Amino acid sequence: MEPLPRVRTTEAARALVAELRAQHGAILFYQSHGCCEGSAPMCFAATELALGMGDRLLGRLDGAADGVPVYASQAQCDYLAGLAMTLDVAPGNTGSFGLEDGSGRHFVAHFRLWTDAEVGRLAPIEPALPAR
Repeated sequence: MEPLPRVRTTEAARALVAELRAQHGAILFYQSHGCCEGSAPMCFAATELALGMGDRLLGRLDGAADGVPVYASQAQCDYLAGLAMTLDVAPGNTGSFGLEDGSGRHFVAHFRLWTDAEVGRLAPIEPALPAR
């Protein structure tokens, strides 16, 4: 049985992701936790953000092996481990550092608790970088 993806997308998010991939090539998301955007999914070109040993791969969009990766800090992943995340799009610019800024849209994350039936089928959270 296939593991359940930890990060799903809405149709609007898939469309904006496709636009950004066409413009920028490989992209990634980093689920922030505080500061300017609160707890927001930030979209970057894959070469634009240096990941550290404390970062984790929360999952890939819709669980696809070649899907866009979603990273977060270890502390944020500990918090998010019990929550299903759905990446969505809302109207308006946020003035963030995300690639979508200026498009009149921005990414948002919606969360819900995993059901008891889902918990045993979740994809693992993995280190962002290989062990050294």
